Amino acid sequence: MEKRHIVLDTETTGLDVEKGHRIIEIGGVVMNGRKKTAETFHVYVNPQREIDKEAQEVHGISNEDLKDMPIFSEIAEDLLEFIDGSTLVIHNADFDVGFLDAEFKIASSTYPSISEICEVKDTLAIARNKFPGQRNSLDALSKRFDINGYDRSYHGALLDANILADVYSNLTGGQSKINFANNFDADLQEENKKQTRDFSNDFEITKIITSEEDQLLHSKRLEEIEKKTGKKTLWNS
Repeated sequence: MEKRHIVLDTETTGLDVEKGHRIIEIGGVVMNGRKKTAETFHVYVNPQREIDKEAQEVHGISNEDLKDMPIFSEIAEDLLEFIDGSTLVIHNADFDVGFLDAEFKIASSTYPSISEICEVKDTLAIARNKFPGQRNSLDALSKRFDINGYDRSYHGALLDANILADVYSNLTGGQSKINFANNFDADLQEENKKQTRDFSNDFEITKIITSEEDQLLHSKRLEEIEKKTGKKTLWNS
């Protein structure tokens, strides 16, 4: 049985985990096959540090918004329970996994790393392989696959997870199309067989018996043709 897939995204105080930046939002959407389900995980986290101005301009979340939110250690167990044993689908996975591993390490030295409990699929790597040399950001892929209906004024973890789920469905949709084509061909062949069978049943083959007189007249006509052309006729060869 295939592992359950969770499309995951995070928002952070800044871009560099090595400089002590922290997670401020986590959003996850469970998928059944390549379809989104109603099962989600969403939490805001108090990072216990200032949010970079540049980061706030992207996600629109301020320290004031997060002052009453739980710190990561308070939600770590719930998050682990949600993702344990699953396949995580993440865009630019190294970034999010790096931040998650750092947060778990801060929360407790006993917590496992993401790679110990989850498989990770990086949709950025998948997109680069499928569309080499093209822009493969989440926004670019959304436009390429004509995914709309979302308010993109700001980035948000659960919002981006939902968009990424749609993108992932399109990125991995090739096999279904192949199966559909094969099914269509099989149906078409079966229909052709049926039509052939039906066609043959619509007509009766009539057996024609020639008289001796007709056969003699036919032979005589062939002799006349051979004398005029100097060549043997097909029917006498």
